[in-house]
Amino acid sequence: MAHKGQCFCGAVELEAEGAPEAMGYCHCHSCRSWSGGPVNAFSLWKPAAVTVTKGADQIATFAKTPMSERKSCKICGGHLMTNHPTLGLVDVFAATIPTLDFQPAVHVNYQETVLPMKDGLPKLKDFPKEFGGSGEMMAE
Repeated sequence: MAHKGQCFCGAVELEAEGAPEAMGYCHCHSCRSWSGGPVNAFSLWKPAAVTVTKGADQIATFAKTPMSERKSCKICGGHLMTNHPTLGLVDVFAATIPTLDFQPAVHVNYQETVLPMKDGLPKLKDFPKEFGGSGEMMAE
């Protein structure tokens, strides 16, 4: 299945094909600041699964760190996705692709939370070990 999405004004459109590698919530300060919310709902995809189908020339990229290349629309500022080159994954924000059946499986960077969530999902202090984190779990 192809999940279609767009920026706030519709100048940029994208497709994410198939199923994401992972879905969950990030509580880090950077994601909260970027998203303008207390938590960021992510869906991680292999780069080949994500295609910009319209308006590629209207995409702005901002890289605060080498780990995250945040992409938004130059016209409306609508957030689209974040490329994570060091992980080999692209985070297409769950709100960007409304047809995705968002099934979160984990919370990452929970040590930074400002919105505790009691949903029974694993709460990682930072990142899983395979992504360079401690893999340490936290209590709800």
